[in-house]
Amino acid sequence: MPMIRQYLSLSICFLLSQFTIAQNTPKGFTADAISILKVSDHVYQHITYLNTETFGKVPCNGMIVFDKGEAIIFDTPVNDSTSAVLIDWLADSLHCKVKAVIATHFHEDCVAGLNEFHRRGIPSYGSNKTIASAKEAKFPVPQKGFDGTLRLKVGKRKVLTGFFGEGHTRDNVIGYFPSEKAMFGGCLIKEVDATKGYLGDANVGAWPATVAKIKAKYPDTQIVIPGHGETGGPALLDYTIRLFEQK
Repeated sequence: MPMIRQYLSLSICFLLSQFTIAQNTPKGFTADAISILKVSDHVYQHITYLNTETFGKVPCNGMIVFDKGEAIIFDTPVNDSTSAVLIDWLADSLHCKVKAVIATHFHEDCVAGLNEFHRRGIPSYGSNKTIASAKEAKFPVPQKGFDGTLRLKVGKRKVLTGFFGEGHTRDNVIGYFPSEKAMFGGCLIKEVDATKGYLGDANVGAWPATVAKIKAKYPDTQIVIPGHGETGGPALLDYTIRLFEQK
């Protein structure tokens, strides 16, 4: 019995320490060119701003997932200087080493800050379609390719990246963090009330079916971060489907 009590006591202490660590993580960080927002105990959203000719200054989202001193980032900030700020903040404030960065498609709002990650020896991933398209566009290119689903771990938690079909681009993938039921939809997923946005590389006809597949694959999703705009829940998936079903 004393050994059982000791085991239970140690287990409770461990769980309380993990809860305390999660609760004590910073709420985020804001500077002129970047914002980092806490979304859940192990998820942050990063926001940087891309200057475009058609849409003006556009806020661009990415997702950070972390556990036990490691972090994985979905989509880079929009340039190397804001990528440096993000990596340094994760090291100094969250005490995390960036294990990988994953580009969800080949556009600049996903890959423009890759060179800073590479300079620091942080491996980058993109689908083989993303790598080919980034090379063709003469944008920064992810180092490691994959087809279908990429499975990584951050700490002891699974991190999934998958291709479900064309939509915003022919190469768009989404990220999913099962332990937090958090999805990074990238530019494939729209915030509620958004317009269709840039369609220069889109397959509009395939878009609703692609998002429907994602919704069916991850029915327990609670957090959805779109490529641009406000974070929400599964309503963003439903809205995106309806938006592109409209003729």
